[in-house]
Amino acid sequence: MLWKGRRQSDNVEDVRGGGGMGGKVIGGGIGTLVIAVIIYFMGGDPSQVLQQAGNVQQQQTSNEPYQESAQEKEGREFIATILAETEDVWNKQFPQQFGKNYEEPKLRIFSGETQSGCGGASSSMGPFYCPADNMVYIDLSFYDDLHNKLNAPGDFTMAYVIAHEVGHHIQHLLGISDKVHAMRSRLSEAEFNKLSVKLELQADFLAGVWAHYTQTKGIIEPGDIEEALNAANAIGDDRLQKQATGRVVPDAFTHGTSAQRMRWFKKGYETGDVEQGDTFNAAEL
Repeated sequence: MLWKGRRQSDNVEDVRGGGGMGGKVIGGGIGTLVIAVIIYFMGGDPSQVLQQAGNVQQQQTSNEPYQESAQEKEGREFIATILAETEDVWNKQFPQQFGKNYEEPKLRIFSGETQSGCGGASSSMGPFYCPADNMVYIDLSFYDDLHNKLNAPGDFTMAYVIAHEVGHHIQHLLGISDKVHAMRSRLSEAEFNKLSVKLELQADFLAGVWAHYTQTKGIIEPGDIEEALNAANAIGDDRLQKQATGRVVPDAFTHGTSAQRMRWFKKGYETGDVEQGDTFNAAEL
């Protein structure tokens, strides 16, 4: 991506080195490993996980400024630039396609653990969006995880991750995610998981819509879209479950298969039309 020298968002909050709140611990039980892996790689709305977690413990806050490395500095500037690019696209497209003004989300960069409006959070959860405070949370260590653990290198891979989380923010603004989560108590786990998959695939679609309108700005280079598709393939539920346990359990899917995630991102990228992203009424996911 040709991102250097472009505007950086003012909506970035860097709390690294500031202590904060401890993350919640995911409980044990059958399928915990699968759940942990899926949560770790592309979290979406973490409230489902946070409700199962343990107690949050206060840690001592450090008054010393965080000393970031040159690599971390570049990562922070990249994230701030990509967030600005999502702001530029959705400030224009949101009123045109939804008839409402766009409310920009905040993004918090943290290290290790932090406190979100949805509860305690840790880097092991991966990037996520919290609708309670309209904020995206990300630990820069996820860069290394994408490359080393997911075999999904490239700067546009991280751009796709951020655009996906912003997609969850758009769903929150439209009331879509609220309606889905309101149905949690009325559905079986398997039935609710199917809704969760549709929610996540729609966020992938919205990330593709963002890429569609970003390509006209001269930022996207040859191979960038392939990087995003590779990332979508790497974080499919079927692939993650296979890696974690050696088997695939479709009823436990919460984000969609590799093929589904790739298909919906590509559909958003190719059409740029939000009306094409109704995953809840689609004949085929």
